[in-house]
Amino acid sequence: MKKWMYIIFPGALLGAFLIFFFSHQTETEAKEKSRLATAQKIEADKAKIKADNERKASLDAKERQAAREKEDADKIAAKLAKLAAADKEVKDATDKSLAEGDKAGKEVSKLDIDLDTLRKAKDKANREAFELAKQVELVKVAKRNAEFEIQRTTEMISTRAANSSLTRMPPPPPLPPIAK
Repeated sequence: MKKWMYIIFPGALLGAFLIFFFSHQTETEAKEKSRLATAQKIEADKAKIKADNERKASLDAKERQAAREKEDADKIAAKLAKLAAADKEVKDATDKSLAEGDKAGKEVSKLDIDLDTLRKAKDKANREAFELAKQVELVKVAKRNAEFEIQRTTEMISTRAANSSLTRMPPPPPLPPIAK
């Protein structure tokens, strides 16, 4: 008796389960279909809303991009205008500096010519001073030579005169004999 109970009760319970399962399976499939249809409708609505949002976002992005590009173009135009003004200012300053440089260059050339003239005059004066100093020294040397010549001539004359018989004193006469 005990062995058939292991087969009958689980078999009866399996049969009851299958009856309930198949009766609810059609109901579950209908619920699943309605749930899928609802999910698809919700997904379609979400996709439509997402597409609308993306369209609005792209339009807004295009408007912002256009505004940004206009702002950038305005900034670039302002920067170019400022750069052109700065370039003009630099060009004016450069032209002014070049004009002053040319003026200074002409003045430098004039001063160089004057300096050259003064240097030549100084060199000429130095040469003249040197020539005069040379002449003075030559005159001093000639004077010294003349003085030496006079001294030599005087010495020679005095030596000849000293050696000459005319300038010598005659020997003293002999002493008279002594009277005794």
